[in-house]
Amino acid sequence: MFAEDEPSDRLFKVVINHEEQYSIWPADRENPAGWRDEGTVGTREYCLGHIDQVWTDMRPLSLRRALEEQAHSLGPKPN
Repeated sequence: MFAEDEPSDRLFKVVINHEEQYSIWPADRENPAGWRDEGTVGTREYCLGHIDQVWTDMRPLSLRRALEEQAHSLGPKPN
């Protein structure tokens, strides 16, 4: 996404989309379409570390919801 030779003092922000997928984006740039600020700003490493902590389920939100609906429609499992 970004060149490895970015200045080490460049600030990034954590952004999130409607599917609850995370990414980082330069803090001084407008968010790409479909992405909103998550609230975390810092160095590239700091933002990536934050994402590692909070993004524990990599499945898109729509898939998680579909699987939950499917599980509820099947009802309890027989013993």
